[in-house]
Amino acid sequence: MSQVGELGSGAGKGGGGGGSIREAGGSFGKMEAAREEEFFYKQQKEQLKNLKSKSDETTKSTNAAAAQPAKQ
Repeated sequence: MSQVGELGSGAGKGGGGGGSIREAGGSFGKMEAAREEEFFYKQQKEQLKNLKSKSDETTKSTNAAAAQPAKQ
């Protein structure tokens, strides 16, 4: 993603402004941009944790099935 200028410093050249607070710029715009970045960082971290957990569960069930003797 390409940013023109600093996050929260006001409306840029890229189209949508991102809301009235971010368009206004100043310290409120910067604070809102920081909160938005933090929200998405935490959301991505949670998604990666869930993905790893599901991957570990799949690996354990696959290994358990492979360890059982074949029925004849």
